[in-house]
Amino acid sequence: RCQRWVENCRRADLEDKTPDQLNKHYRLCAKHFETSMICRSSPYRTVLRDNAVPTIFDLTSHLNNPHSRHRKRIKELSEDEIRTLKQQKIDEAFERKQATQESNENNEQNTVSEEGGEEQEEKAVPLTLEERENKDYLKSLFEILVLMGKQNIPLDGHNVDELPEGIFTSDNFQALLEYRINGGDEVLRKRFEMTAVNLEYCSKTQQKQMLEICENCVREETLREVRDSHFFSIVTDEVVDIAGEEHLPVLVRFVDDSHNLREEFIGFLPYEADPEILAVKFHATITEKWGLNMEYCRGQAYIVSSGFASKMKVVATRLLEKYPQAVYTLCSSCALNVWLAKSVPVVGVSIALGTIEEVCCLFNQSPQLLVELDNTISALFQDNDEKGNELKKICRSQWTGRHDTFEVLVDLLQALVLCLDAVSSDLSVRWNNFIVGRAFVLSSALTDFDFIVTIVIMKNVLSFTRAFGKNLQGQTSDVFFAAGSLTAVLHSLNEVMENIEVYHEFWFEEATNLATKLDVQIKLPGKFRRTQQGNFDPDMTSENYYKEILSIPTIEHIIQELKDIFSEQHLKALKCLSLVPSVMGQLKFNTTEEHHADMFKNDLPNPDTLSAELHCWRIKWKHRGKDIELPATIYEALHLPDIKFFPNVYALLKVLCLLPVMKVENEKYGIGRKRLKAYLKNTLTGQRSSNLALLNINFDIKHDLDLMVDTYIKLYP
Repeated sequence: RCQRWVENCRRADLEDKTPDQLNKHYRLCAKHFETSMICRSSPYRTVLRDNAVPTIFDLTSHLNNPHSRHRKRIKELSEDEIRTLKQQKIDEAFERKQATQESNENNEQNTVSEEGGEEQEEKAVPLTLEERENKDYLKSLFEILVLMGKQNIPLDGHNVDELPEGIFTSDNFQALLEYRINGGDEVLRKRFEMTAVNLEYCSKTQQKQMLEICENCVREETLREVRDSHFFSIVTDEVVDIAGEEHLPVLVRFVDDSHNLREEFIGFLPYEADPEILAVKFHATITEKWGLNMEYCRGQAYIVSSGFASKMKVVATRLLEKYPQAVYTLCSSCALNVWLAKSVPVVGVSIALGTIEEVCCLFNQSPQLLVELDNTISALFQDNDEKGNELKKICRSQWTGRHDTFEVLVDLLQALVLCLDAVSSDLSVRWNNFIVGRAFVLSSALTDFDFIVTIVIMKNVLSFTRAFGKNLQGQTSDVFFAAGSLTAVLHSLNEVMENIEVYHEFWFEEATNLATKLDVQIKLPGKFRRTQQGNFDPDMTSENYYKEILSIPTIEHIIQELKDIFSEQHLKALKCLSLVPSVMGQLKFNTTEEHHADMFKNDLPNPDTLSAELHCWRIKWKHRGKDIELPATIYEALHLPDIKFFPNVYALLKVLCLLPVMKVENEKYGIGRKRLKAYLKNTLTGQRSSNLALLNINFDIKHDLDLMVDTYIKLYP
């Protein structure tokens, strides 16, 4: 594109410049491009489309334009003249720093004339005193907002309800403004020295406008890197409450210029109850508001809470219809069995999962409760210290996210019930009222037969996918071989479905034995009996009820979910992991990646040479030196010094590691999700802000205050 410009503009002085130098140091006027070649999706940027080339070059119009004849032009510059001009520009920049920065950052300064591409000396219009003071004032406001976001300081201070009538107190934003004025900020002092002390310095509307600009400018830094990388994947986390409204956290995966796979948080999306509306808004936000081209999306994954799975599946389906290469996968940060359990459309399973989370949360809040649980476990497992110690260790971890969560819960259930019963019946002042009350409620929930039979059946059904799911979160070779074992997993589940009468009988017997141990009555759920009333079928037994309402729907759903999440396209992509040298070695270098790489053919720089390049890649590792180890991960392969000599292999590895099912090997580059969790944990629901959250989570991303000020002036003149 740069070379086309140089040729058509007849710029002899730039012919020896490389395209990289032209791209970095020179700017081309937008008038040289057709309107259709320019994408103005937001006021924050003007972006050329990928296929844009300059085509409009009128080299004669200036001859007929009387206004242009008197313009000062430089047709050809010597090295000394160029050096002198540069020095003049530096001097001018020193005198008018604000104006020069503004023009540079918005790419408005242009040494090319609008007509013929010849250079034209144009002086920047100096700012008036009032304009300069206004920009300095706005810059101070943005500095305070950025500080509040990074330090997680909520905008609001005291609630009105907390204050006596007639008393005014500043919110946090205004308090920081006053502190800065008292600290000697002359710009703010001049602005507000005549303002009454009980008036707001900056209205809520203006704060909201400025926060949106802060959020967009910081997000744009990440999105720029994503666009430079071309390919990316979209991942969402569980729906969260932001100041009373449900929002969907969105993260993006991409490989940066240093060949590192990164997962970054890019914002919250308001959640919609209607899945079709959610799908439309989700797509519109990513493409129109955030400016990402979904044609480059190579993966999508959704971590969901119970009850939201079916809606997010609609979103995934709609995106797949438009973008078939946006492969729907599992997310590496979520265990397969936990994901499957949350997606089961049975109310009893959702209730059980909620109860498990509440129990875990209660014990994690109180170290004393954990000690009490340890003592209970020691008493119950006197004859098996090894098992007891293992359970104690598990209790101090986030065991609700394990592959064997239900198995652990069944082993722990008696200890949990005895511990909670002891706490709720303790008449001493050892426990506060909150813990006693929660212990009583949760003990009642754990000793409900409906809960017991649910966790026992889930434990047994998910035992068939436990090893498979564990391998998916293992090393690259584990993921590769797991993809080949899916057929066996589905075969086992189908065999269970065909013989459900026999399997359910064993599962129900296990549940009744556990209930008997806990002195729990075996009965049909009270809700079911109440709905039946006079129509109650006397032949309906508890065993038959749970078979029809729980076992059969759960197995059918899990079989279908595995087929959906591990589509043919997804499995073909995972088969390409044999490109990783360690996997190649385990296969004795007898691999056929080219058969599976067809789906990525359009992503390769030289698809015609793929077969020959893969042959060279295999030979390179097959005949390596004795002291050379085979790279075990995609991360290691991407950082090989000679990977640049295998452009197709590099492109394939880059796209493969974007699949959300692949874990981020270097934890340093996967901290977006951890920071999101930390923000949600440390911030009260009512004080959360989607704008401030982005600033807090991405606190290490550079921010340009001048760009924020310029954008604000442009949007709100």
